[in-house]
Amino acid sequence: SRVMISVGQRIPPGIKVQVLEIPADKKDDPSFCGVPKVVATEDIFAGKKVVLFGVPGAFTPTCSEKHLPGFVESAASILAKGVDTIACISVNDAFVMSSWGKDRKVGDKVMMIADANGTLVSALGVSQDLSARYMGSVRSKRFVLVAEDMQVVYIALEEPGKFEVTSAEALIARL
Repeated sequence: SRVMISVGQRIPPGIKVQVLEIPADKKDDPSFCGVPKVVATEDIFAGKKVVLFGVPGAFTPTCSEKHLPGFVESAASILAKGVDTIACISVNDAFVMSSWGKDRKVGDKVMMIADANGTLVSALGVSQDLSARYMGSVRSKRFVLVAEDMQVVYIALEEPGKFEVTSAEALIARL
């Protein structure tokens, strides 16, 4: 895997990921899956202050019970610090990320980004091989970063099995 991106470096442009678009009138319809939309990194990061946090997998225990809910519950506090977008990324497909967001009642508070091929997490140097745990050879490490207009201004990487430095609460203390 690559060396992890560091403060002062730019988010690589042109890397494509997916989000699921769900029209407002379908937001509460559990049977509507949504329409996958390909977006490039500059669509997410250019001209904005973005908090991006990465998790090993949707519906996994720490990710579902602590990491994602923490950012949902703290969204107003984070946005009040001048953040434009809070985004969650995982190496899952767009339908899984959308379903996970619905299950966790994310609403519009957190953009759910599907990096199904692990392209962005690999480019950021935050990928890991979890094939020994039957989770695939490319998964995201648990991390959080803040980027301003594509430039990383803060990044924290969690030690394996830990959940301390990447929580919403830990991030708010750094903003």
